[in-house]
Amino acid sequence: MRCPRCLTDDTKVIDSRDTEDGAVIRRRRLCPLCSHRFTTYERLEEVPLMVVKTHGGRQPFDRAKLVAGVAAACKGRPVTVEQIEQLANDLEDQARLQGSEITSAELGIEVLERLRLLDEVAYLRFASVYKNFDGAADFQRELGLLKRRSDS
Repeated sequence: MRCPRCLTDDTKVIDSRDTEDGAVIRRRRLCPLCSHRFTTYERLEEVPLMVVKTHGGRQPFDRAKLVAGVAAACKGRPVTVEQIEQLANDLEDQARLQGSEITSAELGIEVLERLRLLDEVAYLRFASVYKNFDGAADFQRELGLLKRRSDS
């Protein structure tokens, strides 16, 4: 680390401490040339998670948008805000582990899979929007798929 006063490249760490629950390391440094003491902070740089849309465009992952969509599907159902938040956290964590990009199709399928386990009515509501249902036949087909998955 370069000394801010004399710009020498060789500085010595004299103390290191974790701050912000371990998310940041605070280092006290000493310049051996001019004896200037200064503080640096080391943080993890997170790469933004991008969603690749079906038409090829990219946009930043919007957790609030995900939560709003799931909450709309769960309206009036016995699903708590905490369960919705946990679903969103799990999805975001899983997506980040896979890399810096996820397709909207992968994201939609993961939401459906988690909703299927959480609440079947919310699953059908979300599926009707996500899969662009046109009529009752679409609901019947999806209900048949849901029954087959529940039986296995």
